[in-house]
Amino acid sequence: MLFDYSNEGPDDETLKPGAHSMVDILFVEDNPEDAELAMRALTQANCANRIHVVTDGAAALDFLFCQGEYSQRLPADGPQMVLLDLNLPKISGLDVLKRIKSDPRTRTIPVVVLTASRQERDLEASLRLGAEGYIVKPVDFQSLSGVTPQLSLKWALLKPDTVESA
Repeated sequence: MLFDYSNEGPDDETLKPGAHSMVDILFVEDNPEDAELAMRALTQANCANRIHVVTDGAAALDFLFCQGEYSQRLPADGPQMVLLDLNLPKISGLDVLKRIKSDPRTRTIPVVVLTASRQERDLEASLRLGAEGYIVKPVDFQSLSGVTPQLSLKWALLKPDTVESA
């Protein structure tokens, strides 16, 4: 299942068409309450990125590699960042991370693990497999809202528009 959350960004010169386009984020989260909480916190933190939400590890891989339900999606339209829960149905978050970082098509995509796990072994495994960050999920909206400003610095990255060669 894919939910596309698109927030309108600020009326800023750098965000006008032709200057840059916002980076797309893939948010892999199986808990609907956690996903909704995160989306509200991101909106409150003025995160203006387009965020695609999938609910299990298999769907995340299908989305990233344009297969299964997402076989019609163009690889060039892939996300430029992944926000990844570790405790996922079908395929674990660590296995998804391993697959992302081992494939040349996706290895440069930054992955931030956002999980409830406070286990040192999960943190170490995530970083060893190539995650750029590891954030323990806050349990309430107020705590999550406090975390999102630090995330939005990375999430608000702009990607340059592609320039066609003459």
